[in-house]
Amino acid sequence: MSLLIKDESPEKLIGEDGKRLDGRDLNELRPIKMEVGVIPNADGSAYIEWGGNKIYAAVYGPREVHPRHDARPDRGILRTFYRMTTFSVSERKRPAPGRREKEISMVIKNAIEPVLFLELYPDSVIEVFIEVISADGGTRCACTAVAILALADAGIPMKGLITAVAAGKVDGKLIIDCSGDEDKSGEADLPCAISWYNNQIALLQFDGIMDLEEFDKSIDQIIEALEKIRKLQEEALKKRYIDVRDHLKNYKPKVVTTNNIEEKIDSNNQQNQNGGDQRE
Repeated sequence: MSLLIKDESPEKLIGEDGKRLDGRDLNELRPIKMEVGVIPNADGSAYIEWGGNKIYAAVYGPREVHPRHDARPDRGILRTFYRMTTFSVSERKRPAPGRREKEISMVIKNAIEPVLFLELYPDSVIEVFIEVISADGGTRCACTAVAILALADAGIPMKGLITAVAAGKVDGKLIIDCSGDEDKSGEADLPCAISWYNNQIALLQFDGIMDLEEFDKSIDQIIEALEKIRKLQEEALKKRYIDVRDHLKNYKPKVVTTNNIEEKIDSNNQQNQNGGDQRE
């Protein structure tokens, strides 16, 4: 007997006390946790928990471009791959990447690419693989934030960090950082990313209905929230390199002298001779 879990959204997303269903205020972010350097085999990696979202990002490169005809002699190329695991949502997702995943891969690439110094890597490719383990609204924003951390961990030179968050409108009220239910059933969704080196918009999409006054207020809420998220990104990067520094301070390489080597050789020769005598 199979168990079917219905993915139903509530009728009201804001309670009578003015709180959202998860207990947050209208302008409150979900809990965010970031960690850098989580995948040893990658050139750079990062992990983020943002509300119910759990996402890994891994960077490989710069390395040789395949197929070779895609290479550019004047600059490197950036490839991003956004994927959702089959179990990341309540209804099992098909393993093959769909149109939405390809679209979000392109959106993340277009947001990140302008801040990277790709001209330093001609005839090379830098690949970013983003894997969504659990999805709960706002994945494109969370993926943009974690991808730039992974690139920084890989040592890719960049002009500055990029931070993203989504504003929305539910039950006639403006909110920040939409959850899964708010994303599905809300009246509007406004994901936005900022590149901090020039304070310009790197990503802006809109779906739904807002008047101009609501749009301006949402942008103000977004900027305020992005400042908080940027601090979390910076703290995650600092912690990564503080850990590396502490490891190097405590690392004591083993000193091998010439005498030690000669003693080891004599010991091995003696063992070989004894073994030969026993066989005879």
